[in-house]
Amino acid sequence: MNTSIVGKQFELTDSIKGYVENAFDALGKYNLDIISGRCVISADEKNGKKGFSVEFAINLARKDTIVIRQKDKDLYAAVDLAVDRASKVLRREHDKMTTVKNKDEGKEIRARIADEPVEGVDEIIPMELELYKPLEIEDALEKLKSSEMQFYVFNDIDARMRVIYKRTDGKFGLY
Repeated sequence: MNTSIVGKQFELTDSIKGYVENAFDALGKYNLDIISGRCVISADEKNGKKGFSVEFAINLARKDTIVIRQKDKDLYAAVDLAVDRASKVLRREHDKMTTVKNKDEGKEIRARIADEPVEGVDEIIPMELELYKPLEIEDALEKLKSSEMQFYVFNDIDARMRVIYKRTDGKFGLY
Protein backbone atom coordinates (compact mmCIF):
# COMPACT_ATOMS: atom_id res chain seq x y z
CA MET A 1 0.00 0.00 0.00
CA ASN A 2 1.23 3.43 -0.93
CA THR A 3 0.95 5.88 1.98
CA SER A 4 1.38 9.61 2.05
CA ILE A 5 1.23 11.82 5.14
CA VAL A 6 0.98 15.56 4.67
CA GLY A 7 0.91 18.36 7.24
CA LYS A 8 -0.76 21.66 6.39
CA GLN A 9 0.06 24.66 8.59
CA PHE A 10 1.61 22.12 10.90
CA GLU A 11 5.05 20.54 11.36
CA LEU A 12 4.96 16.74 11.30
CA THR A 13 7.23 14.97 13.76
CA ASP A 14 8.54 11.42 13.44
CA SER A 15 6.26 10.21 16.22
CA ILE A 16 3.17 11.59 14.46
CA LYS A 17 4.25 10.02 11.15
CA GLY A 18 4.85 6.68 12.87
CA TYR A 19 1.47 6.85 14.60
CA VAL A 20 -0.35 7.49 11.31
CA GLU A 21 1.64 4.77 9.49
CA ASN A 22 0.66 2.28 12.21
CA ALA A 23 -2.95 3.39 11.76
CA PHE A 24 -2.72 2.66 8.01
CA ASP A 25 -1.17 -0.74 8.75
CA ALA A 26 -4.11 -1.56 11.03
CA LEU A 27 -6.50 -0.95 8.11
CA GLY A 28 -4.79 -3.68 6.07
CA LYS A 29 -6.36 -6.45 8.16
CA TYR A 30 -9.57 -6.44 6.09
CA ASN A 31 -7.83 -7.99 3.05
CA LEU A 32 -9.18 -5.39 0.66
CA ASP A 33 -7.12 -4.22 -2.29
CA ILE A 34 -6.05 -0.88 -0.83
CA ILE A 35 -4.04 0.87 -3.52
CA SER A 36 -3.03 3.95 -1.58
CA GLY A 37 -3.77 5.90 1.55
CA ARG A 38 -3.36 9.62 2.09
CA CYS A 39 -3.54 11.45 5.39
CA VAL A 40 -3.71 15.23 5.56
CA ILE A 41 -3.24 16.74 9.00
CA SER A 42 -3.96 20.43 9.41
CA ALA A 43 -4.01 22.75 12.39
CA ASP A 44 -7.22 24.72 12.85
CA GLU A 45 -7.78 27.75 15.01
CA LYS A 46 -11.27 29.18 15.33
CA ASN A 47 -12.39 31.71 17.90
CA GLY A 48 -9.06 31.40 19.71
CA LYS A 49 -9.44 27.62 20.15
CA LYS A 50 -6.80 25.36 18.70
CA GLY A 51 -7.70 22.05 17.14
CA PHE A 52 -6.63 19.57 14.51
CA SER A 53 -8.30 18.28 11.40
CA VAL A 54 -7.39 14.84 10.01
CA GLU A 55 -8.48 13.65 6.57
CA PHE A 56 -7.98 10.05 5.43
CA ALA A 57 -8.39 9.22 1.72
CA ILE A 58 -8.23 5.49 0.99
CA ASN A 59 -8.19 4.29 -2.63
CA LEU A 60 -9.60 0.78 -3.10
CA ALA A 61 -9.21 -1.31 -6.26
CA ARG A 62 -12.47 -1.56 -8.25
CA LYS A 63 -14.24 0.68 -5.68
CA ASP A 64 -14.66 4.37 -5.03
CA THR A 65 -12.27 6.35 -2.87
CA ILE A 66 -13.20 6.50 0.80
CA VAL A 67 -12.69 9.93 2.37
CA ILE A 68 -13.00 10.47 6.12
CA ARG A 69 -12.61 13.84 7.86
CA GLN A 70 -12.31 14.17 11.61
CA LYS A 71 -11.74 17.20 13.88
CA ASP A 72 -10.64 17.18 17.48
CA LYS A 73 -8.67 19.25 20.00
CA ASP A 74 -6.09 16.48 20.37
CA LEU A 75 -4.23 15.29 17.27
CA TYR A 76 -3.92 11.67 18.38
CA ALA A 77 -7.60 11.53 19.33
CA ALA A 78 -8.54 12.88 15.89
CA VAL A 79 -6.38 10.21 14.21
CA ASP A 80 -7.92 7.47 16.39
CA LEU A 81 -11.46 8.60 15.60
CA ALA A 82 -10.69 8.75 11.86
CA VAL A 83 -9.14 5.26 11.97
CA ASP A 84 -12.19 3.90 13.80
CA ARG A 85 -14.51 5.32 11.17
CA ALA A 86 -12.27 4.05 8.36
CA SER A 87 -12.15 0.57 9.86
CA LYS A 88 -15.94 0.57 10.14
CA VAL A 89 -16.29 1.44 6.45
CA LEU A 90 -13.67 -1.11 5.39
CA ARG A 91 -15.29 -3.80 7.55
CA ARG A 92 -18.60 -3.16 5.80
CA GLU A 93 -16.93 -3.42 2.38
CA HIS A 94 -15.22 -6.64 3.47
CA ASP A 95 -18.52 -8.06 4.73
CA LYS A 96 -20.24 -7.21 1.45
CA MET A 97 -17.61 -9.14 -0.47
CA THR A 98 -17.58 -12.19 1.81
CA THR A 99 -21.27 -12.73 2.48
CA VAL A 100 -22.97 -15.95 1.44
CA LYS A 101 -24.78 -14.36 -1.47
CA ASN A 102 -21.50 -13.34 -3.13
CA LYS A 103 -19.76 -16.72 -2.90
CA ASP A 104 -19.57 -18.82 -6.04
CA GLU A 105 -20.52 -22.15 -4.44
CA GLY A 106 -23.67 -20.53 -3.07
CA LYS A 107 -24.64 -19.44 -6.57
CA GLU A 108 -24.21 -22.98 -7.88
CA ILE A 109 -26.36 -24.44 -5.10
CA ARG A 110 -29.12 -21.89 -5.66
CA ALA A 111 -29.05 -22.59 -9.43
CA ARG A 112 -29.34 -26.33 -8.79
CA ILE A 113 -32.29 -25.79 -6.45
CA ALA A 114 -34.01 -23.57 -9.02
CA ASP A 115 -33.67 -26.27 -11.69
CA GLU A 116 -35.23 -29.04 -9.58
CA PRO A 117 -38.93 -29.67 -10.28
CA VAL A 118 -41.27 -29.05 -7.36
CA GLU A 119 -44.04 -31.56 -6.69
CA GLY A 120 -47.63 -30.31 -6.64
CA VAL A 121 -46.95 -27.08 -8.51
CA ASP A 122 -48.21 -26.47 -12.04
CA GLU A 123 -45.42 -25.92 -14.50
CA ILE A 124 -45.61 -22.86 -16.72
CA ILE A 125 -44.50 -23.45 -20.29
CA PRO A 126 -43.80 -20.35 -22.36
CA MET A 127 -45.52 -20.21 -25.75
CA GLU A 128 -45.03 -18.12 -28.82
CA LEU A 129 -47.89 -15.75 -29.55
CA GLU A 130 -49.11 -15.39 -33.10
CA LEU A 131 -48.69 -11.63 -33.17
CA TYR A 132 -46.70 -11.43 -36.35
CA LYS A 133 -49.40 -10.33 -38.77
CA PRO A 134 -52.05 -7.74 -38.01
CA LEU A 135 -55.67 -8.91 -37.92
CA GLU A 136 -58.99 -7.22 -38.42
CA ILE A 137 -61.15 -7.20 -35.29
CA GLU A 138 -63.74 -9.35 -37.09
CA ASP A 139 -61.08 -12.00 -37.92
CA ALA A 140 -59.94 -12.08 -34.30
CA LEU A 141 -63.58 -12.46 -33.20
CA GLU A 142 -64.03 -15.44 -35.53
CA LYS A 143 -60.83 -17.08 -34.16
CA LEU A 144 -62.09 -16.61 -30.60
CA LYS A 145 -65.55 -18.01 -31.44
CA SER A 146 -64.09 -21.07 -33.14
CA SER A 147 -61.81 -21.95 -30.19
CA GLU A 148 -62.32 -22.77 -26.52
CA MET A 149 -60.11 -19.83 -25.41
CA GLN A 150 -61.44 -17.16 -23.05
CA PHE A 151 -59.48 -14.36 -24.73
CA TYR A 152 -57.31 -13.69 -27.77
CA VAL A 153 -54.39 -11.25 -28.04
CA PHE A 154 -53.59 -9.76 -31.46
CA ASN A 155 -52.27 -6.71 -33.27
CA ASP A 156 -54.85 -4.74 -35.19
CA ILE A 157 -54.35 -2.96 -38.51
CA ASP A 158 -53.09 0.19 -36.72
CA ALA A 159 -50.30 -1.94 -35.07
CA ARG A 160 -51.88 -1.63 -31.61
CA MET A 161 -51.96 -4.67 -29.35
CA ARG A 162 -55.56 -5.58 -28.62
CA VAL A 163 -57.34 -8.20 -26.50
CA ILE A 164 -60.74 -9.60 -27.34
CA TYR A 165 -62.43 -11.67 -24.63
CA LYS A 166 -65.62 -13.60 -23.84
CA ARG A 167 -67.84 -12.00 -21.24
CA THR A 168 -69.99 -13.90 -18.75
CA ASP A 169 -73.20 -12.68 -20.42
CA GLY A 170 -72.19 -14.32 -23.73
CA LYS A 171 -71.09 -11.12 -25.46
CA PHE A 172 -67.52 -10.14 -26.36
CA GLY A 173 -65.31 -7.34 -25.01
CA LEU A 174 -62.37 -5.55 -26.65
CA TYR A 175 -59.42 -3.74 -25.11
